[in-house]
Amino acid sequence: MLSTQRPTRRGILKAVAGTTATTALGAGGVLASASAAHAVGDGFGLRIVDRDERDPRMRYFRFATDAIGWNPGVNVLLPDGYHSGGRRYPVLYLFHGGGTGQDFITFDRMGIRAWTAGKPLIVVMPDGGAAGWYSNPVASNVGPRDWETFHIAQLLPWVDANFRTYAEYDGRAVSGFSMGGFGALKYAAKYYGHFASVSSHSGPASLRRDAGLVTHWANLSSAAVELGGGTVYGAPLWDEARVSADNPVQRVESYRNKRVFLVAGTSPDPVNWFDTVNETQVLAGQREFRGGLGAAGIAHEWHEVPGGHFVRPDLFRRDLDGIVARLRKA
Repeated sequence: MLSTQRPTRRGILKAVAGTTATTALGAGGVLASASAAHAVGDGFGLRIVDRDERDPRMRYFRFATDAIGWNPGVNVLLPDGYHSGGRRYPVLYLFHGGGTGQDFITFDRMGIRAWTAGKPLIVVMPDGGAAGWYSNPVASNVGPRDWETFHIAQLLPWVDANFRTYAEYDGRAVSGFSMGGFGALKYAAKYYGHFASVSSHSGPASLRRDAGLVTHWANLSSAAVELGGGTVYGAPLWDEARVSADNPVQRVESYRNKRVFLVAGTSPDPVNWFDTVNETQVLAGQREFRGGLGAAGIAHEWHEVPGGHFVRPDLFRRDLDGIVARLRKA
């Protein structure tokens, strides 16, 4: 259903005690045919250790950074015609869901090149960890996993310095699926001046409802597959200030004057128990969030559609059209 308010692989982590995580969006191998490693100091706390720039549209980079204890990858999808002129372009930061690694290539596998064909938009698809939750965790037993620092303090300025972007509020959007949809909502509120458009495709929007089920889920999944027993929000006691800072329903005013686009499924998979629990919680949290937006008079577009917890290409395409319409024109 589409709200009258206007502005503008399937599954997710099975994170329960004693289990390991499975892939939500597909865990893929390394991007094929990467070139030999480079040691280029590009600043912003990043050093390129691998790259492949032979594809005229899809660029691949792998970075060494003190923020992450391994070398995260990033795909940068350039628009058609990028190399033929000096135009600047708006940027979409597109975040994957939970998995087992290499999920930054997920959207390439799903068809992001075709979805963006002819659209004047740069799309940046970074690693976010198997269960990083787009956060700097309270505790890690496997070295640094400061995904928030990597994305906001390092990658974003690196992209603006190395590509012809509009390095401004009206030049950036953020979107994602599942865990990535939560990350998009979180970053858009926490870093208000960075993103003029935010989209969440089956992403949680409420950390505290149902006795904090999503927060427990973030802690369990991160402990199981990301942090070696550490947690994003702290256990057994949460860092309450951090939960509140990250919780979309507690940051409603931070979405004012942004384009907001939300998608949730209404008929969870009758066979897959985890999908049923997952999308049910997503739907309830997004409804709570939408209620807050509506009460505050903040325009938003929302879709409740049949099915469970999976990517819906038709709504991603609709989202992309809205992003292009909202951002500064190339």
